[in-house]
Amino acid sequence: MAAATVVALTASGCVTVHGETAVVPGATAEEATAALTGFVTAFNRADKANDPKLDAQQVTGPLGAINQAGLKSKSVTQPEGNPEHKPLELRDARFLVPRKAGWPRWFVADTDANRDDGTPGADNRWLVAFVRNGPDQDWKAAHLVILGRDEVPEFAEADGGLVPVAAGSDALAVAPGELSERYAAYLKDGGTSPFAAGAHTTEWREKRARVAQRPGLATQFLDRAADTGDFAPLALGTADGGALVFFASRHFERQTTSPGYRPKLGPELRALMKGEIKNTVTKEWVSSQAVLVKPAGTERDAVTFAGRLQGVVAVEGS
Repeated sequence: MAAATVVALTASGCVTVHGETAVVPGATAEEATAALTGFVTAFNRADKANDPKLDAQQVTGPLGAINQAGLKSKSVTQPEGNPEHKPLELRDARFLVPRKAGWPRWFVADTDANRDDGTPGADNRWLVAFVRNGPDQDWKAAHLVILGRDEVPEFAEADGGLVPVAAGSDALAVAPGELSERYAAYLKDGGTSPFAAGAHTTEWREKRARVAQRPGLATQFLDRAADTGDFAPLALGTADGGALVFFASRHFERQTTSPGYRPKLGPELRALMKGEIKNTVTKEWVSSQAVLVKPAGTERDAVTFAGRLQGVVAVEGS
């Protein structure tokens, strides 16, 4: 079980700094704990002050893009700080640490958050994926998804550790490295796809179709893959032969009004805007998602969305 991995990590002591060819745990329990603590501390400081600089060194990838843009916006709309700040607590951490060779190394912190304390029936887990690109680099949080406790899968183990799945693996119905591109293509064209129906697939396309043409307002959508650098997918093998995969994507929404009118834009988005709105505004979103991918050979519903976090990162008026 994954819990046993934490015990094994504590006993193993350390990870060789220059073991680029050795298959080792990506992080010790002490390193993982320190990374999680550092992230939460910096996140709370930044959230309280509405200052993106205060956690810029603890975030990266899609989570970093969403976090930094959100704080940048709030620094304009609430320059004196966040009056509704409530310190985030991530407790009861279970560290999901794959064994792998070389860099980057990564792990997932499966935690309980205080955000749903007091909410009847709420039992969510916050999964934060951390990456480290080299022996002289710091751990940074790259993905965050929120799942119900029962939605967290059982993970596969081998040689005393969890099993990472390579980006190009043919053991899955869809290779992790193909998910971002195929998701962008599906949102654009629809048709036959490996993605199961749901809020982030069929329902999202249906919603876009409903709002694309309204009196005096046309909306266009563009979707792009985001799968390089710290946006690259991270995949953990599951006990059923599939995988839990974190991957990212970018989405653009362009609204154009009839002559004499301007698209409406709230203060939070205006704080991120470049240019001047004449009759067009374009919003760029970054999305971080976790999906359950079934084993190779699965014909239908091969990829099911478990969770998704998205945020506007840029706005342009024209």
